Amino acid sequence: MNKVTIIGIDLAKRVFHAHGAAADGSVVFRKRLTRAQVLPFLAGRPRCVVAMEACASAHEWGRAIQELGHDVRLIPPTYVKPYVKRQKNDMADAEAIAEAGSRPTMRFVAVKTEEQQARSMVFRTRDLLVRQRTQSINALRGHLAEHGVVAPQGPAHLKTLAAAMDGAGRSLPQLVRDVGGIYLEQIEQLNRRIADLEKVLRREAQFGTETRRLQTMPGIGPITAMAVEAFAPPMATFKRGRDFAAWLGLVPVQHSTGGNSGSVERRKWGSETSAGFSLLAPWPSSNGRLAAGLKRALGFTG
Repeated sequence: MNKVTIIGIDLAKRVFHAHGAAADGSVVFRKRLTRAQVLPFLAGRPRCVVAMEACASAHEWGRAIQELGHDVRLIPPTYVKPYVKRQKNDMADAEAIAEAGSRPTMRFVAVKTEEQQARSMVFRTRDLLVRQRTQSINALRGHLAEHGVVAPQGPAHLKTLAAAMDGAGRSLPQLVRDVGGIYLEQIEQLNRRIADLEKVLRREAQFGTETRRLQTMPGIGPITAMAVEAFAPPMATFKRGRDFAAWLGLVPVQHSTGGNSGSVERRKWGSETSAGFSLLAPWPSSNGRLAAGLKRALGFTG
């Protein structure tokens, strides 16, 4: 019987599928596992490569499987899709994951620590509350505009709306004033929660060695530093500053064919929740220098 060199696992909530392959790519086993069976099954297998798609629960599974002695490889789902043969099902996905994980040129996602995931949760929660605040302000602006109260966009002009509702000179219906007050209370509550999370981010940014060094760069504050620490892969992954800029999505996307080279507009390929990274986007002429500076601040000199 051929020795298993790589196991591809299709992750799920309750039912998992595992595909074991030998070094020559031949199938050794295909198994359907419940959630409780995954770790005992892998604990009984010889040490090998375990490949999974980089999804929400992949990092927790990756840490647990690494403790068993296996080599964990997380693959972006986009890179797995080309290896799915014809029909789409869980077992075919597991086989495609094993096939993609065995490619020598495949790019993998580093397994995050619990601390990184905890910090990314704070960052994502703040991002969510900021979006909810913007949504509430725009809703209030839209409702009041129907009654002739117009104010510019942005939280800075919220006082104009509040003054218009409180002012005696405007004949706003009482129901509009009451419901508008609900919006203002909601926005004020969101402001307090956002401020509390920003305090947490600033405090956490002072604890990490990398985040402290990042903040020594001009224009890099605690939020952007926390975004880099929480979402970016290890700097050793990149050979040069431009590679990191490409990971951020700050370089043109190539679209070449027939020997004719061309490029289109910049596209953000990085994590969409990494709003701090978008602060780098307004300065395209210095993308390479900024990315190289980030690498130097993180201690990567290669």
